[in-house]
Amino acid sequence: MDIRNIAIIAHVDHGKTTLVDALLRQSGAFRTNQQVMERAMDSNDLERERGITILAKCTSVTWDDIRINIVDTPGHADFGGEVERILSMVDGVVVLVDAAEGPMPQTKFVVTKALRQGLKPIVIINKVDRPDARVQEVHNEVFDLFAALDATDDQLDFPTLYASGRAGWAVADLNDPRENLKVLFDLIVSHVKAPVGDPTLPFSMLVTTLESDPYLGRILTGRILTGAARLNMPVKSLHRDGKVIEQARLSKLLAFRGLERRPIEEAFAGDIIAIAGFGETTVADTICAPEVSEPIAGQPIDPPTLAMTFSVNDSPLAGREGTKVTSRMIVERLRREAEGNVAIQVRESEDKDAVEVAGRGELQLGVLIETMRREGFELAISRPRVLYKSDPATGQRQEPLEEIQIDVDEEYSGVVVEKMSLRKGELKDMRPSGGGKQRLTFLAPTRGLIGYQGEFMTDTRGTGIMSRLFHGYAPFRGTIEGRRTGVLISNGGGAAVAYALWNLEDRGPMFIVPGAAVYEGMIIGQHTRDNDLDVNPLKGKQLTNIRTTSKDEAVRLTTPIIMTLEQAIAYIADDELVEVTPKSVRLRKRLLDPNDRKRASRAAEAG
Repeated sequence: MDIRNIAIIAHVDHGKTTLVDALLRQSGAFRTNQQVMERAMDSNDLERERGITILAKCTSVTWDDIRINIVDTPGHADFGGEVERILSMVDGVVVLVDAAEGPMPQTKFVVTKALRQGLKPIVIINKVDRPDARVQEVHNEVFDLFAALDATDDQLDFPTLYASGRAGWAVADLNDPRENLKVLFDLIVSHVKAPVGDPTLPFSMLVTTLESDPYLGRILTGRILTGAARLNMPVKSLHRDGKVIEQARLSKLLAFRGLERRPIEEAFAGDIIAIAGFGETTVADTICAPEVSEPIAGQPIDPPTLAMTFSVNDSPLAGREGTKVTSRMIVERLRREAEGNVAIQVRESEDKDAVEVAGRGELQLGVLIETMRREGFELAISRPRVLYKSDPATGQRQEPLEEIQIDVDEEYSGVVVEKMSLRKGELKDMRPSGGGKQRLTFLAPTRGLIGYQGEFMTDTRGTGIMSRLFHGYAPFRGTIEGRRTGVLISNGGGAAVAYALWNLEDRGPMFIVPGAAVYEGMIIGQHTRDNDLDVNPLKGKQLTNIRTTSKDEAVRLTTPIIMTLEQAIAYIADDELVEVTPKSVRLRKRLLDPNDRKRASRAAEAG
C-alpha cells in the first residue's frame, strides 16, 4: 500500500486537534453513527482539561487506497522534545495558522525544526469564518516568517488552503464551494513525497516515542527506515554509541488504524509502527535485524533551561492523602518519566531525600507534577531556578533568554512594557495588530519570567496573550527584584478558625479557608509589608456571659486566594516549598521551626 507520513504543526489553540478529528470522520475512520468525543486525539485527562496537546500521537486514515499516517504534535515549546523527534518520522508538514492571530512564536518554533529537516510545508489558514479574520495579511505573514527562517525557494513555494476545521471544510480559493476536506486529502497525496526506504536492506527503525500500556508493557513507536518487520523475527537494539542493549523477538507488532493500534503480521520501510516486548530499549535507540551494526543517527535535543528540586513531603500532614510518599517511589517514577521524555533530565541532589529535575519550562514541569499527584504521590517542590552556562572562550556566566510575543489591548501596553523592563526584558518590536490591539516582542531572561504569567493576566484584565520561545544563551543580565511582599506564617498546628482569620485580614489576603488544616511553618496568607510575620490562625473568640445582638457576632470573611499548582510554584521564594498531595496544594517555609529560620537568616547575612 502507498504511504504518506505527515505531521500537523501549529500554535496552541489554533485548531490542530479539531482538524484531525474532521480528517478522521471524513476518511471513514469512524462509523457514521459512532460516538466519538470531541478532540479525540487529546486522550490524556490533562490535555482535555487544559485544551492543549502535550504528547505527540499517531493516527492513520485511508484515502483513495493510500494510507496517510498523521502525527498530532504539541504546539507548546515546553514540549519541544516531543516535536523534534516526531519530525524525523514524517516526510511533510501541514502548518496550521489562525486566520485572526497569524503565525505565533510556537508556530515559529516547530516550523524552524521542520524547515531544517528539509520538509516541504502545506499551509492551512484555519478559522477563516471568524469575524475578525485577516486572511490575506496572515498569508503574507506566513511567507515572511518562512523567509526569515531561511526557507529554500522550494519550501517558499508552498500551497495554501483556507479552512474551518470545526465546520470540516477546506478550499483552495475562498470563492469555492465549502463542502468537505477532499481538497486537503488530495493535496497531501500529491504534495508530500512517499517515504524513501530500501525494502531489500535488513530491518532498522529509530525509536521516537515510548509509552506504557497496562496490558502490553512498554510500547516503542517509530518509523521503519529500511527493510521489513515481521512477527516473531529476531531483532536487537543498539544504543546511540553502537553498543547492543538487548536482543528479542518481535512478539507484538502494532500499526495505527484510525484511533486504534491494531496487531499486524508485517510492515515495510516507510510505515510507522509500534513494538512491544523490549525491557531496556528507549527513545533514540535503534531496533534492527541482528546483522546491522550501525545505529541510526537521532536528532539533537535542545538542552533544559529550568530545574526544580522534588523532595519527600516531610510536613506534619504528610501521608494523609497520598499512597506514594517515599523517596524511592519518587525517584523511580521520575526516572521512568526521563526515559520516555528526553527533554527532562533527572539527577541525584546532595540531599538524600531529594532529586533535581531539569526541563524546558514551568508548564512542562507543572504538567509532570500534576500527573504525579493524580497518581497518588506526595511531594515537596522548590522554586524553579534557571540553569546557567559558562562561555567556553571567556568563562563569562551565560543565562537562557526567551523571545516573548505579547498581544494586548493598547491601553495595557504601557504597564506590560514597564513590568518587562523591571524583569530585564528588552523591547524588540511594537506594532498594531488590528482591532485596537498591539503586538509587543521582547527578549528577556528566563529567570525574569518565572511567576510573571499570573501578574500579566491581572495587569491585562485577562485579555492578554503571551507566547514564549527559547532564544539562546546570552551574558548574565544582572539581578532581578523578586517578590516584594512577605508572607503570613502559622505559629501552630490545628484547624484554622474563622474568627482568627477575620482578625488577620488587615495584615493581608488569606490563602486558606476556615477549618483548613494548618501546621507550624505553613504559609497561610500574604503580608502587606515586605517582611514575614508569624501569626496565630487558631485563636477563637473569648466567650463571656454578656449577651450581644447576633449581628455583632457575624464574621464576614473576604474570599481567600486559592492558588493553582503553577501559581504556587511561581509564587514561592527560595526559602519556601510547595507541598503537593493528591487533594491539596499548600505553601510552607523550607524550615518549619521559627528558631531554625532565624538561625539560617543570620548565617546567610554573615555569609
